Amino acid sequence: MSELIVIGYDDPAEAERALGTVQDLQRDHVVRLNGLATVSVDADGRTHVDTSSRVVASTAATGALWGAIFGILFLLPGVGLVTGAALGGLVGRLARSGVDDRFREQVGDLLKPGSAAVVIMASKITDDKFTAAMQPHGGTVLKTSLSDEDERELSEQLTGRPDGPGPVHVSATPP
Repeated sequence: MSELIVIGYDDPAEAERALGTVQDLQRDHVVRLNGLATVSVDADGRTHVDTSSRVVASTAATGALWGAIFGILFLLPGVGLVTGAALGGLVGRLARSGVDDRFREQVGDLLKPGSAAVVIMASKITDDKFTAAMQPHGGTVLKTSLSDEDERELSEQLTGRPDGPGPVHVSATPP
């Protein structure tokens, strides 16, 4: 099971400090990360993504899943306008697994001009230690879970086969 956690901050500098704390928690084995990034919105409303923390997913399928979830949450906000059977099926599966329109809307509500969020996909998390370490940063926490079965099904859809990565092409033209 993986946890998808989005923590929103009014201050991008606080989001950066929180990101550092998450990286420390990974080194201390409090959390096992499959993906980690910060997303910020500038004064003009443009979204900026920083994945420079270079968390390496444990498998190619997990990496593909992280990329797809991240893309649908932040890079394809008008996903209803994007056509294609593969993307439509993926969005449908994500909705059934907890990453639904409501969750996406809540994430969108966190990100206003001048704000930022830390986005975490974790395969293991020690909740009490994680919460205690993150508490000084404050923020608004959104969380959903993906069961092992949901992850397997989503990974198979993304990779095209159950045993490994295959071609996946998703593109969108920004509005």
